[in-house]
Amino acid sequence: MVEAEAAPGIHRIEDSFTNWYLVQEDRRLTVVDAGVPPSWESLTAAVRRLGRSLSDVEALVLTHAHFDHIGFAERARRELGVPVHVHENDVLLTRKPRQYGRERTPLYYVATKPKAAPIVASFLKTRAFWPRPIERVKRFSNGSLDVPGSPRVLFTPGHTLGHVSLHFPDRDALIAGDAVVTLNPYTGETGPQIVARAANADSERALASLDTVADSRVKHVLTGHGPVWHDGAEAIAERARSAGVS
Repeated sequence: MVEAEAAPGIHRIEDSFTNWYLVQEDRRLTVVDAGVPPSWESLTAAVRRLGRSLSDVEALVLTHAHFDHIGFAERARRELGVPVHVHENDVLLTRKPRQYGRERTPLYYVATKPKAAPIVASFLKTRAFWPRPIERVKRFSNGSLDVPGSPRVLFTPGHTLGHVSLHFPDRDALIAGDAVVTLNPYTGETGPQIVARAANADSERALASLDTVADSRVKHVLTGHGPVWHDGAEAIAERARSAGVS
């Protein structure tokens, strides 16, 4: 599913209940996150729909390196020759994306959260749990990235130790990755929240990172799972704090 102009010049693609984004600057494109392995076909279709070609993709930036967000990253690096940018604290995860820190076993949610069953089934169908490791990445820490769209890097750890959100001040938008979501893939619950403990390295830190999300003061918050939030960063952060930890 492609949602063109989910925010000004930012297009949302959803595969297997997971979002990733195309950021457009004239003809140039930055991919943010990389969905699940079959999302490569979605990339090809989305680029064509925008009247662009794969040669217009100049960079791929990861908000974090969990398995469901790096699906075609290595293929893009190999076949398109684009650099894959990731925070230095998540570099090891790009090589072993399923060996992420977590506070609770995912089996707890499989056994107790039936609303999440369609999401798990979709992950299995699309081989989301088995992405190809990324052989080479470009590390960053903070500041801005020299890629189309020129996002500011906001450090939002907790989901992973190197999780970041990407701020586009001129577009009044924040790609928050999994710093805050509007669909929790481990519980099936909707609405603003942080991801469940089965996928958080440090939920307390994830809650604290909501302050950084709120401080961006943007209108459009584009999440890693679930619909885009258009009612302001402060509001989504407040709602997510109220939801607490699952």
